[in-house]
Amino acid sequence: MTIDAPLANPRRTGGQILVDQLVTHGVKQLFCVPGESYLAVLDALHDACIAVTVCRQEGGATMMAEAQGKLTGQPGICFVTRGPGATNASAGVHIAQQDSTPLILFVGQVARGALGREAFQELDYRAVFGTMAKWVVQIDDPARVPELVARAFRVATSGRPGPVVVALPEDMLTEAATVADALPCQVTETHPGAAQMAELAQRLQAARQPVALVGGSRWSAQAVREFAAFAQDWSLPVYCSFRRQMLFPANHACYGGDVGLGANPRLLARIRSADLLLLVGGRLSEVPAQGYELLAIPNPAQPLVHVHADAGELGKLYHPAQAIHATPQAFAAALQRLRPQAGVPWHAHARAAHAEYLAWSDPAAIRIPGMLQMGQVMQHLRATLPADTLLCNGAGNFATWVHRFWPFTSYASQLAPTSGSMGYGLPAGVGAKRLWPEREVLVFAGDGDFLMHGQEFATAVQYGLPIIVLLLDNAMYGTIRMHQEREYPGRISATQLKNPDFKAYAQAFGGHGERVERTEDFAPALARARASGLPSLLHCLIDPEAITPTGTLQGIRQAALAKG
Repeated sequence: MTIDAPLANPRRTGGQILVDQLVTHGVKQLFCVPGESYLAVLDALHDACIAVTVCRQEGGATMMAEAQGKLTGQPGICFVTRGPGATNASAGVHIAQQDSTPLILFVGQVARGALGREAFQELDYRAVFGTMAKWVVQIDDPARVPELVARAFRVATSGRPGPVVVALPEDMLTEAATVADALPCQVTETHPGAAQMAELAQRLQAARQPVALVGGSRWSAQAVREFAAFAQDWSLPVYCSFRRQMLFPANHACYGGDVGLGANPRLLARIRSADLLLLVGGRLSEVPAQGYELLAIPNPAQPLVHVHADAGELGKLYHPAQAIHATPQAFAAALQRLRPQAGVPWHAHARAAHAEYLAWSDPAAIRIPGMLQMGQVMQHLRATLPADTLLCNGAGNFATWVHRFWPFTSYASQLAPTSGSMGYGLPAGVGAKRLWPEREVLVFAGDGDFLMHGQEFATAVQYGLPIIVLLLDNAMYGTIRMHQEREYPGRISATQLKNPDFKAYAQAFGGHGERVERTEDFAPALARARASGLPSLLHCLIDPEAITPTGTLQGIRQAALAKG
């Protein structure tokens, strides 16, 4: 009896080939909402060593995948069905695009023979996602799956990372082919040249009030440590871009705060008066650029050294005095060889910047209308939770409590959309807890924000993920109401909300829920939530007047009426 040797490249269906490529590229987890358009992939996943998280809505699933891409630097993976599934997922694709996050979204497509007939749930994905993704491709031949999936990984992670959309005709997934697997993609780091680093050292030595601004993606824990050591050596004030606070430790003597919405005016004044601005990894887009008014376009008043992984971003908006094409990881490593040749004269400048941050971020002096004082809540969270707690939030005025008063001190501890997408916090928290179950995950949400993807609380319950949601309820779309009072004082329109009993909502899903109305109720409620071992929701009732940590609706209205 003879035993045939196994085939080196066995004949497989397109669905099997695709799943094998994910395994080859190191994918351990993916997120999906199942659909009949990719049943062959679901069948292949049955036997694969990939953890599949089944979600309740495609937008939430894509945000979970995006969150993992943001934390790891490797593409988050999501599968959704055609048509409505794909359009639901577009919210997560847009976040990945604006946040420079590696993401691969696989979407089902109608059979190849029906293309162009507006078949059931058919979409032209290149047209729909063409301006939102780095690359959109449809795989029409199963023999090309290894080639095109490998390219998708490379595109998603190279240069400025971003989303890739891969369309999968359902009959292609069931067709068989004999083809070899692709080799796993390796991310390429772009290193700065020795002459560029020498020029940067000269610029730093000649400066009197330099500052650094860090942002973007393609960082790592090591790169953050190396950049912090460089800042220490040069006594260089460092600021973080909007929702990128995990890129520099808040307890570092050189940290000056974040450049986001409602930024510290003293922080902005220091950047405007700087005689050298070192921008690393970020694009200085609309929010950190304060409506594009912080730096002049195209010629900033401050000499700008711009370091970015994508050459296309250098000089795109701001003409730099020096452009350095390098990834943050490679650049931070090169900085270790840069040492001041003489004492720097700006130590007082750095000390003052950090002192201004400490005063601005101290919640002890904050008082708002109502029985629940969020300043004291933030003090308790800072004193109680581990320093590496992973904080997640979507969009709304409530997020100010996180960005201003939580001291981010470790890398990969922040998930927040620079795109300003509501509903992000809960799916991001689920994605984070699936990735790192040992980490504590705290989700901040507003009442309007939470119900954008509140159904994903069921996903947390299904997979036993004990995240904690702090839901701040002021019964309105607060940010829009704030702008409404500023522009049209007293004319309330389309911003009021009638909310459910969120405590009962959490309990109905099988989680832990509590209602918190007074400051003294918060600490014991948090302790019970942490001890429950369940996904938990603390329904925190906020006085509607407390629209920001330091402002009220009445104050905004009165100022607008006096002005107009």
